[in-house]
Order: sequence, then structure tokens, then C-alpha cells
Amino acid sequence: MTIKGRREREKEEMRELILSAANDIIASEGLDKVSIRKIARKIEYSPSIIYHYFNDKEEILNNLMQRGYKKIVTAVSSAKVEGDSPKERLIEMTKNYIEAALNMPEEFMAAKLNQSEIALKHTSSLFKGASKEKPALAALYNCLKEIYKDKEIDENTVELTAQMIAVSTLGLIIKLIIEKDIGDKQRQRLIEYFSEEVVLRIVNETGIKSKEV
Repeated sequence: MTIKGRREREKEEMRELILSAANDIIASEGLDKVSIRKIARKIEYSPSIIYHYFNDKEEILNNLMQRGYKKIVTAVSSAKVEGDSPKERLIEMTKNYIEAALNMPEEFMAAKLNQSEIALKHTSSLFKGASKEKPALAALYNCLKEIYKDKEIDENTVELTAQMIAVSTLGLIIKLIIEKDIGDKQRQRLIEYFSEEVVLRIVNETGIKSKEV
């Protein structure tokens, strides 16, 4: 390995160390409690060293938020199995989203329940036009568009339906994270019932109303 290559690897390793320390602080204390000084203390370096790798705390948090969001987007996107009907894909997308969130509960809760500007920049999804800007919501929106392709449903209604499904799913995830002792079997029953029954009821209700307009 060349000297340049070794330096790049060392730089990347140091960035990962800093991000890992920040993530540990988020998990134990919350996103609002992260500071350059705390990160430096955790990795046993001076605060000034961290500024060689990141401009400020916001850049560190943005990196972490982007990683967390990417995990969710990957989980949702992985449901795109050729041959499945749109409704089957929707069910699979919902299950994948829930499972991905439950696999990183501390990160998920710290991000989704945080009201800071940094967090909301990544997690906001209820504004009009969110389905065009947020990849995870866009995947849900596009799946709904396929389901409603033969119905006269305007794009705003499709987006609202996607947002309601997303919010409902968030509520279930939060309860599953908080109520840790319900058992694996009951947890799975709840996930399956929600994905296969509740979500499709929301979808079908929008479809029924479209006929009445």
C-alpha cells in the first residue's frame, strides 16, 4: 500500500471511530447530548483533533442520520421482488421497514423522536411534496400509485395515504421498542397483522372513497 493509501485508510478509520463514539452517546443519552467534547473524551483525544476530520458537530450528526436513513431506505427497497403484486410488495415493504427499525432501536428512537433542526431535516415526512423528496416515502408512494393505477385518485390523496401509513407504522414501531417483554411470537403476530391487515385497510378505504367522489 502506498503512503497516500495508508493515510486515506487511517483517516477513514479515525472518522469511523468518531462516528461510532457519537452513535454510542446518542444511544445512551440522546441526540441532544452529543458534543465534540464528549466525543473527544470517549475516544481519548483532544477536541481539536476531531476538527481535522469533521467541520463541526452538525456534520457528524448528519453523517449518522444519513446512515440510519439509508438503512431504512435499503430495507424498503429490498421489497421490490419481481413478480409480486403491488399489494404484496407493500406488505413486504412494511415488514422490512419495521424489522430494520427494530434492529437499530436506539438510533431509530433518537432520530424519530428528536425535534432538533438537524434531526427533522432527515426525518420530516408530513409536509406536502414529501413523497418527491424522501426516498422511503417515495417508495411507498410509488407502490400505492401502482395499486391505484385503475382508479381516479389524485396525487395529493396518494401522498396523504402514504403519509398515514408511514405514521401508523411509526406508532407500532415505537410501541414495539418500548414494550420489550411481549415475546417474539406476539411481536411477530403484531407485525404481520399490521402489515397484512391494517395497512391494506387504509389502502382499500382510500380506493373505496375514490369511487364515491
